[in-house]
Amino acid sequence: MTGFTLVNVLGGLLIVTSMMVVLAKKSKTAAYCYAVQSLVLVLSFVTLGATTGSTELFTWAGTAFITKVLVVPGIILYLSNKVGDAGAALEPRVNKSVLPIIIAVEVAVCFAAVQGVSLPTALEVKPALAISLAHFFIGLTCIVTQRNIVKQIFGYCLMENGSHLTLALLAPNAPELVEVGVATDAFLAVIIMAVVAYRIHKVAGTLDAEDLMELKG
Repeated sequence: MTGFTLVNVLGGLLIVTSMMVVLAKKSKTAAYCYAVQSLVLVLSFVTLGATTGSTELFTWAGTAFITKVLVVPGIILYLSNKVGDAGAALEPRVNKSVLPIIIAVEVAVCFAAVQGVSLPTALEVKPALAISLAHFFIGLTCIVTQRNIVKQIFGYCLMENGSHLTLALLAPNAPELVEVGVATDAFLAVIIMAVVAYRIHKVAGTLDAEDLMELKG
């Protein structure tokens, strides 16, 4: 198995873990699934770095491990401990059996879209590129379909993981400063969203997005 093939296989695992995040009933379970996905993303960076000779990707892998595998899931787990089981009983806005179908369609559309990509850096990793693009739509699906506002945070995280992988596939030699910017934006965004979710639960006593439709500033 070549390095590029392994990257594509790891991309397939990203889809599996994304589906686990979206379908998880409890936020804690989703946090653990997200940590696993982020670990797969780290392995993708390491494999891609070893295959392309890009030392920058090893730095990306180290930063992603700290922020995505450890810190971000830790923040969500801390938030989940603060709010308890609130929101665990909230069902998605669409039937759970429909979500895998939606995700499959999104992946298929992205596979079709990348067939026209002729960049030299993307020729060997088109499956992984399609999956990275699909993560944007999977994350958006998570945000739109979930009523639990803590679960909606994971939608943003999935979108960010997808953009992170897309950047690594198309620009593996991008300077470490780019990675720092991407990781910092995601880290700060999750902190802000977690604080907002906690304050909403504390003041309004709910994590149901539908209960917040009439909130006024």
